[in-house]
Amino acid sequence: MKNWASSEALVPGHVLPVLVFAQFAGTSLWFAVNAMMPDLQRELGWPAAALGWLTSALQLGFIVGTLGFALLAVADRFSARRVFLLCALAGASCTVGAWASVRHYPALLAWRFLTGVFLAGIYPVGMKIAAQWYTRGLGGALGMLIGALVLGSASAHALRAVSGALPWPTLMLGVAALAALGGVLLYAALDDPPHAAPQVTTLQWRALGALWTDRHVRASVLGYFGHMWELYTLWVLVPLILADRLQGSALSWMAFAVLGAGALGCMAGGWLAVRWGSARVASAQLAISGLCCLAAPWAMTAPDALFYGWLLLWGVTVAGDSPQFSTLTARNAPAHAVGSVLTLANSIGFTISILSILLFVSLTERVPLAQLLPWLAVGPVLGLLSMGPLLRLERMGAR
Repeated sequence: MKNWASSEALVPGHVLPVLVFAQFAGTSLWFAVNAMMPDLQRELGWPAAALGWLTSALQLGFIVGTLGFALLAVADRFSARRVFLLCALAGASCTVGAWASVRHYPALLAWRFLTGVFLAGIYPVGMKIAAQWYTRGLGGALGMLIGALVLGSASAHALRAVSGALPWPTLMLGVAALAALGGVLLYAALDDPPHAAPQVTTLQWRALGALWTDRHVRASVLGYFGHMWELYTLWVLVPLILADRLQGSALSWMAFAVLGAGALGCMAGGWLAVRWGSARVASAQLAISGLCCLAAPWAMTAPDALFYGWLLLWGVTVAGDSPQFSTLTARNAPAHAVGSVLTLANSIGFTISILSILLFVSLTERVPLAQLLPWLAVGPVLGLLSMGPLLRLERMGAR
C-alpha cells in the first residue's frame, strides 16, 4: 500500500492495520474498564463519588506520565516500539492488579493511577510511530489511528449496555489480555521505520520549548488545547444530555453512537486532509463543533430528529479535528523530538480537560444544560483564533 500522500515511498500494507489495532487494544485499558464501575458500585456499595475518583485517578496518572515521559524524552531516547510494548504489558498488569484488589478501594485507586501513567507510553507513542512511517500522509494515518482511540472511548457505553451478559471480572481480565496482545503484535509485526530520526541521547529541553517559540507548533497546540476544553467535557455530559429522552440500555447505545461518530470524523478528516490540508480540516471541524455548542439552547428542545442529528454532528466534529492537530504538531516539531513534543502537548491538553470537566460538572447542579453547553464554545473560539499561521502556510501550498 502506498504512503497516503506520496508516490515516492512505499509503506507495507500491514503497517496501518497493526498500528490501529494496537492503539485500540492499548487504550482499551482506559475506557473499557470505566464501563464496569457502575456494576462494582452496586456490588460493593461504593458511593457515587467513588466512581469519579477512580476516573480522576487514571486521568491524573496520564497527566503525570505524559509530563514525565516528555521531560525525560523517553519516546525519543529509546525505541518507540519497545516503549509501546513495555507500557502495554505494564498497563495490562496494572489492570490484573486492579482485578485482584478490587475490594480494597485505596489499592484500586493506586492501580488505576499507575494504569494512567503507562498509557502515556501507548497513546502518544503510537502517534510517534505513525509519524515515523507516514512522513507526508500523516493526516490520513492519524485519522485512522485516533479514530480507533475514539471508538475505544465509545466502547465503554456499548460494554455497559451489554454488561448484564458478562460478569465484570471477565471483562477486566479480557481488557488486560487485549492490551497485552496489542503491544506484542505491534512489536513483533512492525520493524523500525526506514526514515526514523536517530534516537537522541540527551534531554530535549530546548526542543520542548518549540511549543511556545515556534509559531507553527504554537498555533497547532493552542488549537489542540481549545479542542481539549470541549471534547472530554462533552463526552462526560452526553449521558446527561440524553437522559431527558432516553433511559437504560437505549441511553447507553445512543451515547455509544454519539461518541463513536467521532471515529467517522477522524477518518473522513484524514481523507480530506490529504486533499485540502490538515489546518483547513481541523479549523472547519473545530468551527462546526463550536457552532454545535452555541446551538444547544435551541437543539435541546427540538424535535427528536433534529435533536439526535445535532448530537451526532457534534460527535463527529468534536473528535474529528484531533488527528489533524496532532499531525500539524508532529510535522512542525523538531524531527528528533517529535515524541516528546506530542507527549508534552498531551499532558497540558489533558490537564485542561480535567479543569473543564470539573468546572462544567459542578455547574450542572445549578445551571440548566441548555444554558451551560454554549460555554464549551470558548475552547473552539480560542483555538480558531490561533490557527492563522498554519492556514496561511497551507494557502502558500504547504501540506
